Amino acid sequence: MTYRAIQVGTGGQGGRWCDTFLPPNVEKGLVDVVAAVDVNEAAHENAVEHLGVDPADCYTDAETAFAEHDADFCTVVTPPWTHEEVVDAAVDHDLDILSEKPIADTLEASVRIAEKVERAGLKMGVTMSHRFDRDKTTMRRRLRSGEPGPLDYLVGRFTCNARTYGAWGAFRHDMEHPLLVEGAVHQLDFLADMAGANCERLYADTWLPEWAEYEDDVQATVQMRFENGVRATWEGAKANATTLNGWGSDALRAECRDETLVLDDREIVRYPYEQERETVVGVDDADPEPVPLDEQDAWGNTWLVEQFVEWLDGGEPMATDVESNLQSVALVEAAIESSERDEAVDPQALLAETRESVEL
Repeated sequence: MTYRAIQVGTGGQGGRWCDTFLPPNVEKGLVDVVAAVDVNEAAHENAVEHLGVDPADCYTDAETAFAEHDADFCTVVTPPWTHEEVVDAAVDHDLDILSEKPIADTLEASVRIAEKVERAGLKMGVTMSHRFDRDKTTMRRRLRSGEPGPLDYLVGRFTCNARTYGAWGAFRHDMEHPLLVEGAVHQLDFLADMAGANCERLYADTWLPEWAEYEDDVQATVQMRFENGVRATWEGAKANATTLNGWGSDALRAECRDETLVLDDREIVRYPYEQERETVVGVDDADPEPVPLDEQDAWGNTWLVEQFVEWLDGGEPMATDVESNLQSVALVEAAIESSERDEAVDPQALLAETRESVEL
């Protein structure tokens, strides 16, 4: 069936929902956008032009849009600190929810949102787009296939030359924990997804070099251990001399029993284990074998909209349903706490403590 949606947020990333992510799903008959919301009236044009929303059905507040339209779900593509307010209105109007990451700006608010949605008996998904990119999906599927053998550890890299003020968007230069909050949210999430288990120990070391024009730390190394014994290391930097792996050009290496898998700038290669090539001298000069990227119609947020609709149709919950996605928020929160306390943090204990402390 076709689900009626109200798009909340039509400027910035919301504009991409209007012109890129939603139109293919509208064309397939999965979604019909019946109204749009943005505090900036000029941004309504994105919904009018690309989704065919009538200007009369564009609003500056979600509550009014929800009250005046019979819809099945809403999207939430607004700043993270406003997510809970939009979710509250959606719950009041019995709307399912598909939200941009993160669930909210704090772990406490994220837990409250998850509990409110569960109590209301509604469905809420979160769009972790990097995890569902074509390259990461191909790598995840190969790891899950069993062909590489058991996974031992992962190494991720996200390093950039963005040290001068405004190079990464002015607001990030003035905020607390910009690298962890704005950068690590996707990176730690897909590392945990590749590992295939929840993280039980995380240690983050962050710092601010004197040449970086930021108010808070933009360099980091993060060590993670997962409940299945897999380890991961992540290197993040915004103040390097060059960009090796910037946004959308991730680097990820998976060390498995039977092969080494390397993802770098949207390409994947494998190095199969061969006993006769064992050496501790020099380097192994074996040529890597390309891993073809998977083929399908949609990736990222466009695909996640499809997954959400399948869930509404009675299918299995999407992998990034709000309860599951609390793990992603907990990883970022644990990294911040670890950096501030200079000690390892258990994300599961942190999440459990937050659940106990939150009051609705």
